[in-house]
Amino acid sequence: MNFGGILYLGWRHLSRQRGRVILLIAAMTLSLFLPLAITVGVNAVERHLRARSVSTPLLLGAPGSPLELVFNALYFNKPSVPVLPFVTSREIAKETRSTVIPIHARFQARGYRIVGTSLDYFRFRRMTVARGTLMGRLGDCVLGAGVAKQLGLGPGDRLVSTPEQLFDIAGVYPLRMRITGVLRPMGTADDQAVFCDVKTTWVIEGIGHGHDEAKRQAAAAVLESKGQNVALDSSIYEFQEITPENIGSFHFHGDQSEFPLTAAIVIPPDAKTETILLGRYRAGSGQAWLNRPGATMAELFDTVFRIRDFVVAALVVVGACAVSIMGLVFALSNRLRADELHYLANLGAPAATVRWLIAFEAAFVTTASVLLAVVLTLLLLFFLGSIP
Repeated sequence: MNFGGILYLGWRHLSRQRGRVILLIAAMTLSLFLPLAITVGVNAVERHLRARSVSTPLLLGAPGSPLELVFNALYFNKPSVPVLPFVTSREIAKETRSTVIPIHARFQARGYRIVGTSLDYFRFRRMTVARGTLMGRLGDCVLGAGVAKQLGLGPGDRLVSTPEQLFDIAGVYPLRMRITGVLRPMGTADDQAVFCDVKTTWVIEGIGHGHDEAKRQAAAAVLESKGQNVALDSSIYEFQEITPENIGSFHFHGDQSEFPLTAAIVIPPDAKTETILLGRYRAGSGQAWLNRPGATMAELFDTVFRIRDFVVAALVVVGACAVSIMGLVFALSNRLRADELHYLANLGAPAATVRWLIAFEAAFVTTASVLLAVVLTLLLLFFLGSIP
């Protein structure tokens, strides 16, 4: 059998029918890729999210949605959560000898979440700096690797927090923070965050402030000065900055034990302490409650998997319909080629040659579709692997 002739005649036929062949390949590729994409995508996201949640023993938060608490404290993408008083985290640390890491993730700087925390957070997540140092005083911050790359900032630069509203009648101005370091890439949500001391976020919130920034403005911009109260001209750019010269004037109003946190990571010293804490701070028991982030994410993905299975099943049915339609297209194509195939038979081509010519088109479309679906799936896996 002359396979070279079969390949030549088959390829010439496909070249003349390239529009139909491209449509068939596109239809089959999508039929194969979409179920694979949903399955692979959900599994990749699940592994990524669960790895971070499982590595976090307990989360302390105010009564509310456990899922919102997890997304605020672990992934920094849910700022509007109920707050709990700082004293609750201190009490747990004092009474149980647990390591309690405060989290105040409410504000942003140029689109990236500002996470107020303590140095224990970096030890817990095993994060180290690639350049510079960790924050050393009020008003300092360190950047995640992704933030530093996107903004082109590094140690010694400044980053201004984004005000929650354009006109703040309470007089809470954005804070101009000093960048002291850039963290090593972690491949997690930490790469897309700006970290500072929790007290710095309280300054951003307006709980703490200094009194001597305004006095250092140009004399022409000062309308009136009475003691610590200074009225400024509207030409002054309104932000505050903590410097070695004015850090002594910064102070906080109110009882620090009542200052807000959006969450706290609790690391008990042993399983017994963890059980006691879960019983004491259970849902509906008071101002604060504890939950296991791993269990919360497991409940979320149980729902996601049910939806995924339904969608995949629907796509498989649609794919089967597409394949059936493609079979019909192949059958009609062969009917249109009846004269061509009849001439080949009259020229002495064996019946097997005719059958191989018919099968060539189907084999080419199927092989090309499978290869394209595999390539797209690999690209999807690469893309998902690059997202923190």
